[in-house]
Amino acid sequence: MNLASEAGVATKIHRMADRVRWGHPELARRGIDPCRLAIEGDPGSPEAFSFLVLGDSGTGLHRRDSPQRRVAEQLLAHGADARFLLHTGDVVYQVGSSEQYPDNFIRPYREWIVGGEDWRRLRYDQLVFRVPFLPVLGNHDYYDLPLPLGLLAGLTAPPRRLLRAWLDLDVGWHGSYVGQAWARAFLDGLGAVPEADLEDHLARTRTATVDGARCLLYRPGRFTRLPHRHYTFRWAGVDVFALDSNTFNHPLPAGADDGELQRRRERLDAERSDLLRSLSPLTSDEDARDDRATLAEQIDEQIRDIDKQLASSASARAGRKPPVDEAQLDWVADALIASWRNPAVRGRMLVLHHPPYVTEVSKWDQGQTLAVRAQLRRVLDRVAAALGDLPAGRPLLDLAFSGHAHCLELLDTGDTGHSDAHIPWAICGGSGYSLRRQRPEGPELLEGPPGAQRVVARSRLFLGRSGRGAALRRAYSALRVEVAAGTPLQFTLTPLVAEKAEGRWRHEAFDPILLPSTGPG
Repeated sequence: MNLASEAGVATKIHRMADRVRWGHPELARRGIDPCRLAIEGDPGSPEAFSFLVLGDSGTGLHRRDSPQRRVAEQLLAHGADARFLLHTGDVVYQVGSSEQYPDNFIRPYREWIVGGEDWRRLRYDQLVFRVPFLPVLGNHDYYDLPLPLGLLAGLTAPPRRLLRAWLDLDVGWHGSYVGQAWARAFLDGLGAVPEADLEDHLARTRTATVDGARCLLYRPGRFTRLPHRHYTFRWAGVDVFALDSNTFNHPLPAGADDGELQRRRERLDAERSDLLRSLSPLTSDEDARDDRATLAEQIDEQIRDIDKQLASSASARAGRKPPVDEAQLDWVADALIASWRNPAVRGRMLVLHHPPYVTEVSKWDQGQTLAVRAQLRRVLDRVAAALGDLPAGRPLLDLAFSGHAHCLELLDTGDTGHSDAHIPWAICGGSGYSLRRQRPEGPELLEGPPGAQRVVARSRLFLGRSGRGAALRRAYSALRVEVAAGTPLQFTLTPLVAEKAEGRWRHEAFDPILLPSTGPG
């Protein structure tokens, strides 16, 4: 049995829309941009600044010595001048439950939260951040427990709490309720505001104006809420676009590969059964539990991805298209076009959970990875067509961030044949949960039919799980990004790494990596 169930795309969109009163006439009447965020203190000029990136962090498996906390300490050591933190999703494992927020989120990041010195008293739905903490939704933030497993988890909760040093599934007794916990932790939940109070609430919170539209004002230390599950903000002349990739990652139909997919699924089922039979349920070795969780989750993810591909094929045979959040994709296309045409903007960055390019062993060829690649290409091709020669040799995005793959990877797209060419990607998904290896096929990603394949992306750095046995190394990570003043954007990326090897922790120092955004030339 999978530890998680997942709602469909339409359900995710509808539930999140209800939580922010999407389309409410009062927003339009007041000229409010429902997806725009303004952060108090934005200098509004093209000055230098730095920020931090982390992702796939929210684990509760490690009780004695938390990798997540080790990475959080690295962030603190490098975060004195950070203007904001981007989180690439999977804030809480395994199923995004509200009861997991105290241990899996609030406790490890307590220094970033007002009142964090007494973190046990903080409520997950009333958090105020000292420095802007800006997440996107990961798949685990949307997950729920299947009903039988939820009932079992509730009945066994007391003994599991007593035995959690030996046996811990990292689940509570319920799931996220289709992202409800994430929404209550981070969104300005207009759906919970009584109709009679809505006008006053909007007057108090939508006090900023950006590009002629009113929008939500994020005030560090006082009011730190996001406007919607996908949103944009600007800092020092740089536009950042945050997307919810969970609603446009549905795999495309597998077509003639259905038979091979089904056989692969059967092999994975057998592998999972062998794993469950061979492993003792009781162990006090956290590394052994981490290894078990890594392999079990990797198999479950692969099975879930295959099931989605097979479902897409069945829908295609019935004449139905895969579900896609066209409204969100239209929004980001229009927002990118407007950003490029705005002389006040000197650069653009993107953050979303699912990577379109990655060389991590379990994600590089998943149906969801390829679907996100196809959807982003469609968006960026539309943007390029609208702009004509406006980018003048620069990529449409100066830098992009993803998570989902449990590693830190820096790669560059090449000549893809689409408008996602020459974009640098940072995969930041190794900030605390089980790490993965790089695929044995190596750092180059190919596309095209056999005999006519071309390189579309190339990895320049990969940190995750490496070595075996006594030589096993686990490199948990985050990223510091420095943005230089002026145009075009110049970045300095510094990996922040806490590595565990031979039972010992060390903070590995990496040389800064320069990213001149000069495009293909």
